[in-house]
Amino acid sequence: MRIVKVSASKNYDILIASGILEAVGEKTKSVFPKAKTVAIITDDNVKEFYLERVEKKLSQAGFSTVCFSIPPGEASKNAEQYFSLLNWLCKNKLTRSDIIIALGGGVVGDLAGFTAATYLRGIPFVQIPTTLLAMVDSSVGGKTGIDLPAGKNLAGTFYQPSLVLCDTETLNTLPEHVFKDGCAEVIKYGMLGSTKILEALKEYSHGDNLDDLIEQCISIKRGIVQRDEFDTGDRMLLNFGHTIAHAIEKLSGYKISHGFAVAAGMAVDTRAAFLKGLCPKECLDVLNELLKNFALLDNTEYSAQELFEAALHDKKRDGEYITNVVPCALGKCELQKIPAAFLLDWIETGLACNAESGL
Repeated sequence: MRIVKVSASKNYDILIASGILEAVGEKTKSVFPKAKTVAIITDDNVKEFYLERVEKKLSQAGFSTVCFSIPPGEASKNAEQYFSLLNWLCKNKLTRSDIIIALGGGVVGDLAGFTAATYLRGIPFVQIPTTLLAMVDSSVGGKTGIDLPAGKNLAGTFYQPSLVLCDTETLNTLPEHVFKDGCAEVIKYGMLGSTKILEALKEYSHGDNLDDLIEQCISIKRGIVQRDEFDTGDRMLLNFGHTIAHAIEKLSGYKISHGFAVAAGMAVDTRAAFLKGLCPKECLDVLNELLKNFALLDNTEYSAQELFEAALHDKKRDGEYITNVVPCALGKCELQKIPAAFLLDWIETGLACNAESGL
């Protein structure tokens, strides 16, 4: 078992192992020895695979359980589901000494975490991510939230979990496109912080053990979160490709999933950086190779103007400025604060194809 320790506003462990769901009862009990009730929040797909096993292990550890299941997909991460969940917790008489468990992917984790942060002004919660994307990214670091009609994750809190359990066996039940969503985030970690990850991805074959890559990604995020828990500086690096990605998701009505949108966003940003002389061709070549290997998007059908207007609601906007994440070398990105109006030129450059550049 691999253990990554996080020291932030709350200290907690991230446990990575195949089959760790079998120990969910004892691991939860060790952190919450006096808790009585566990409210499991999941989605209808994950429920069929893992709910019965998790309930059984929690029951054996002395917990009573209740379950709230949502339809799968980003469309469920909304105010309606959030208020339904709050009222359901009231109906089931959950108290501050009880626990919420998020069992599922990023949508479940974000919604459950936001609910845990705000119900009774905060009750503890545990993340059990069941997708690669959630394991390497959304389950770690304490960002929680829901989407608003204006854009993604525009209502939320910073609220750290008390425990994260990553059972890599759950990756075996993922649909291919959901697995690829996570691959995009792993590529992101390589591009912003680790040539070792990029090299490992070049050699990856379907079915290879991912424990080491997951640990590396989590460790990078742990370091950044510990330096900047509340997203005012370095933590913005984790948004490489995300400004454009969130715009793509919104414009598609969330039919384009997060990872595929991030892949396209990274490609647009890296082309723009290269064409503006901010990063070497090597960055673009490696990214293009990996996106191709994992059959991810490297462009978008939306115009620069459409993307720009959607991106103006991005959380990284500060008045008339927006913080752009710019690749500058292989395995390294930098933050660049630019006037929001300049973002349109950036996107136009990244969308352009230039025969001379080999794009």
